[in-house]
Amino acid sequence: MNDSHRVNIAKQHPAAYKSLTALSTEVQETAAAVGLDPLLVELLKIRASQINGCAFCLRMHTRDALQMGENPDRIAVLPGWEETSYFSETERAALRLTEAVTRVSDGHVSDEDYNAAAAVLTEDQISAIIWLAILMNAFNRLAITSRYPVES
Repeated sequence: MNDSHRVNIAKQHPAAYKSLTALSTEVQETAAAVGLDPLLVELLKIRASQINGCAFCLRMHTRDALQMGENPDRIAVLPGWEETSYFSETERAALRLTEAVTRVSDGHVSDEDYNAAAAVLTEDQISAIIWLAILMNAFNRLAITSRYPVES
């Protein structure tokens, strides 16, 4: 990694960061209100962060998930979730939709991906999952671009 100095945009424009964290609170509350399991919410954050390669968010949300009681095996196989029996139909739909939103530049969110989610999730849950993905992508970009430190 290049050691060049980067502007920490959260500190450079704290009002914008404060707005992002307020959105985070709102999205978390919405996810809970529509019945999304808090462990699933953490898995979605981890999966988006894996795709984006955000070490800072990966460490944070993996620790959060483990503290909440998530099975380490499920976290370990998360990149290969489609090949395992660790995840429920609801979790699979949420992971697929999160991946599609995170990889939007690879061909948008296809009808196939959206319809797979709509087959098992309510409209409120779909909306909450999309907001979670949007939010995590924003936080990933903030941490990656500002080079938030991840030290052992």
